Amino acid sequence: MIDFSAEIVSGKSIGNILLGANISEYLHEMYASHEVEVKQYRLPNGEARCSYSLGRVLTIATHPDGLIFSIGCNSGYKGRYKACLYPGQTMDEVSKATERQRVFNGSVIINDDFGFSFVLPAPYDEVADHIGDIPPGLVLDEVYVSDFSMWNPHR
Repeated sequence: MIDFSAEIVSGKSIGNILLGANISEYLHEMYASHEVEVKQYRLPNGEARCSYSLGRVLTIATHPDGLIFSIGCNSGYKGRYKACLYPGQTMDEVSKATERQRVFNGSVIINDDFGFSFVLPAPYDEVADHIGDIPPGLVLDEVYVSDFSMWNPHR
């Protein structure tokens, strides 16, 4: 059951929606219980993708065959990651609750966990190269789970 207060599990799930599952497993419940907005888009290399926004709170990204590869949420979501991190926290709050934060591709990776990220809002997604470039009071309103291991310099 889709749940906007379920635990956020790195590299696995948000809202009880599982990475690696097919969106077809969730369509009936999505349309029965939520306002759903669907968008088709293309990556810079031309590959097609699809996103499903549920109630403007949760976003599911899929490949053309329906395979879920990324799930995100904003501050309307009430679940937490490791009982202490959630969308809507400030950079200062995130820094105090974690040991290490690093910027990769417009996102903040926490404690070298490349399955969970905070998305930096504009213009910081383009200009921040280091955590020190991010103001402590900046609100981090979006989190995503996916496989961000390709960003890991130690892989």
